Amino acid sequence: MSLFLQGADWVVFVRYTTIVVGLLAVAGGVLGFLDRVLHKNVTSVWRIYRGWLMIIPTVLLFVGLGRVAFILGVLGLSVMGFREFARATGLTESRWIMRVVYASMVVLAVLALVPVPNSPYYGWYGLFVVLPVYVVGLVLLVPILQNRYEGRLQAVALGILGFLYFGWLLGHFSFLANSPHFVPFVLYLVFATQVADIAAYTFGRLFGRHKLRSNISPNKTVEGSLAALAVSLALPWLLQPLLPQLTPGLRVLTGLIVGVASQLGDLSISLIKRDVGLKDMGTLLPGHGGVLDRVDSLILVTPLFFHMTRYFGILFP
Repeated sequence: MSLFLQGADWVVFVRYTTIVVGLLAVAGGVLGFLDRVLHKNVTSVWRIYRGWLMIIPTVLLFVGLGRVAFILGVLGLSVMGFREFARATGLTESRWIMRVVYASMVVLAVLALVPVPNSPYYGWYGLFVVLPVYVVGLVLLVPILQNRYEGRLQAVALGILGFLYFGWLLGHFSFLANSPHFVPFVLYLVFATQVADIAAYTFGRLFGRHKLRSNISPNKTVEGSLAALAVSLALPWLLQPLLPQLTPGLRVLTGLIVGVASQLGDLSISLIKRDVGLKDMGTLLPGHGGVLDRVDSLILVTPLFFHMTRYFGILFP
């Protein structure tokens, strides 16, 4: 059974599932050997591994169920991510601004779901692009209607940043789901960003000597960052059979986007966490923190990849 996927999409879905299951099996075997045979302390790594056993089936489920389920899943991620951000920054005290942001995220999902008149495609892209303008206006309108000004600048700024970062930027995933290449592109972005993250962590632990940004993310190293970039540049070529839509030049651009933007997204969330004095944004995922701690690498990667493929006529042929 192919759920709601058919043809080439189902083939790509099965191949990615096979690759991921194989990697998880190998990783589990290595951890088991280190734990039970060599008696190494890998408790923290086991916790991260169990977290992946929750994350991966969830991602595959929403992709496998098709575009509608996936768009609703992205909406859920946006809401949960913004809620974590609001709690961390104290924005929860400004309830009306939060309600405006939540409502705007729902509107964004609806824009992705509706069909385009006289077109075979879905998603009102034009309104999606200008949506931040309306949201900025609505957020600014809240303190004006309340006739308040004390401390409102911070609340307004946090509300706008929250929507742009966790609603609009992440919302590019929803419009990516409307492309005929939805399945290969979404699975590749999720897979590539997580592999880059693992490469940065592994090489940083083994070979890291120089801190990347010591005050923002003390555990990240230059060596780990370069490893993540190298892996990101190699993946589009290694997985070329699953990305036949991309030309050689676009594979290079894709590698750069994943290798650079995934780390920038990760560092930007680390900056926020450091400023508010938190280690993790939440505790939803064992060993991974909250939702934002897991999707931060995708927040900038997805819109950059979306607009690159759209500009070169790949996204909607």
